[in-house]
Amino acid sequence: MASSLVLFLANILPLFSDGSPQAANHLLLHHNHQLPQIHLLRPQSGAGGSHVPGLSCLSWRLGVETNNIIGWKTIPQECEGYVGHYMLGHQYRLDSKVVTDEALLHAQSLNLPNDGKNVWVFDVDETSLSNLPYYAQHGFGVEPYNSTLFNKWVMEGEAPALPESLTLYSKLLSVGIKPVFITGRSEDERNVTTTNLLKAGYHSWEKLVLKQSSDSGKTAVEYKSDARKNLEENGYRIIGNIGDQWSDLLGTNTGNRTFKLPDPMYYIS
Repeated sequence: MASSLVLFLANILPLFSDGSPQAANHLLLHHNHQLPQIHLLRPQSGAGGSHVPGLSCLSWRLGVETNNIIGWKTIPQECEGYVGHYMLGHQYRLDSKVVTDEALLHAQSLNLPNDGKNVWVFDVDETSLSNLPYYAQHGFGVEPYNSTLFNKWVMEGEAPALPESLTLYSKLLSVGIKPVFITGRSEDERNVTTTNLLKAGYHSWEKLVLKQSSDSGKTAVEYKSDARKNLEENGYRIIGNIGDQWSDLLGTNTGNRTFKLPDPMYYIS
């Protein structure tokens, strides 16, 4: 299974450049070497009660997304192909759009004061930016997390935007809600993160909050709760909060409403 996934490794920027079915069929290598066309990605499902390999992985993903499966380190080995097809296929984008559409409806339903204090909290990785070019080379989460390799990827500053999040970001700005990025990336990655966000289309924001040395030892829930508390103590109103991990959305000072984006590739507590 891993050898077949090599066909859609590395840089998948064209998949994120538009929402057309053709986009999923034209994947590029990181250094712009053209890959041959591959088949349109198909969901792992069947009809008539026939056995379809990978179908149990759909149930595993449901457990992950509902936070009923917690504390896991890697995806099941047998689910590498299923998760890869999901992440590179259309369903991941459609699922993301449902979430961001609901987030926008929530924002538009509110009668907010025009005092510059309305903010929306965005996570960065697998929310504002996508690391699929990295995870496509590392088994879509089947490999244990390697901080050295992942940080090397981060320092390249080439992560594309998740288009649905970028659309939400733009529409929130248009109604006077300012974005605040709160990320588990460290302070020494500020410059590359700023450059990457700008390159991906996020042209302005109120704050970019990164982990400081004083945050060492905190869980993601504790760190992000503290960061949101600091926002509110400085007079900001958190209108919404969106992330791919439950740890982005749990804890204290979570905001008016939270929105969970899909991510079956890894778990952060």
